[in-house]
Amino acid sequence: MINVTKSYLPPYEEYENYVKKIWENHYLTNQGPLLKELEERLKSYLNLEYFQIVNNGTIALQIALHALDIKDAEIITTPFSFIATTNSILWENNKPIFVDIEDENFNINVEKIEEKITSKTKAILAVHVFGYPCKVEKIEEIANKHKLKVIYDAAHAFGCIYKGKSLLSYGDISTCSFHATKVFHMVEGGCIVCNNEVINDKVNFLKKFGYEGNNYKLVGINAKNSEFHSAMGLSVLDHIDEIIEKRKQITEKYNYLLNKDLKKPKFPNEFKYNYIYYPILFKNEEQLLRVFKALNDKEIYPRRYFYPSLNELPFFDKIICPVSENISKRIACLPLDPYLTEVNIEKICNIINNNL
Repeated sequence: MINVTKSYLPPYEEYENYVKKIWENHYLTNQGPLLKELEERLKSYLNLEYFQIVNNGTIALQIALHALDIKDAEIITTPFSFIATTNSILWENNKPIFVDIEDENFNINVEKIEEKITSKTKAILAVHVFGYPCKVEKIEEIANKHKLKVIYDAAHAFGCIYKGKSLLSYGDISTCSFHATKVFHMVEGGCIVCNNEVINDKVNFLKKFGYEGNNYKLVGINAKNSEFHSAMGLSVLDHIDEIIEKRKQITEKYNYLLNKDLKKPKFPNEFKYNYIYYPILFKNEEQLLRVFKALNDKEIYPRRYFYPSLNELPFFDKIICPVSENISKRIACLPLDPYLTEVNIEKICNIINNNL
């Protein structure tokens, strides 16, 4: 069976060596030494000044909204994302305002943002879909003009570089997921990247119940991560460059073998990718379903990622986002992980090409 992804596991002995340190110092959680080591190494690897690990990517978004004092507000966002993006907005008692997407790289259409801004709008929460950068310069321009905060759901963007710096460094706050399915993972985890010390300090309190020592500063939550998750993160980080390189090789093999009529997102200039996903657009939904059946019959399971368009979910007032709705019905992510063999890549491509 070939699933859309297979989580990378480091050599067991390497993970075991990190876990032994937990037994030696008897520190299990609460910002332990392994977590602090991982934070520092990731800050260095990503070249970020303010960087904090939390226990998942969803709570990272919720804390970001809290840290920027965004509540009872309208938030401009995209309908083409995982449900966690919208759930975070709703969970924090805000209202998502969907703006349709571009058909070139599936990110929010910046030309349509301003028409959705009202007196209740307090933020733009955009997604770097599949790790491809939003038009961050234009979003910053709009945000400055209307005095809005900018949060990026950069769940897919670990290791992506845009114009010489980490894609996580854009916006007031960026968040990332370190879930087991991601390029870099710690089984469950995430991070929050702030652009100034004041907000970074606030995030530090928010993730630890709102207090430190005897200093009770605000109402917080428990978003700390454990030493065991940190041990996995350190083990994976030791191999991150070879993981990304392997994913790049698989991507290039797909590019070579797949029918050239299949549309793929376009890279912008000055961009270095992490090869987290391999999305392709079919001609229509019927073609997608036909290919899926042929693949599933051979126990190969790509994913309709993202489907459906979030604006079509039943708990939202009806908003039309024609591009997102159309693409969500035609898009699929093919299997991509460091364990995928050339034989299986060729098998996948042959099945797809023969069923278009």
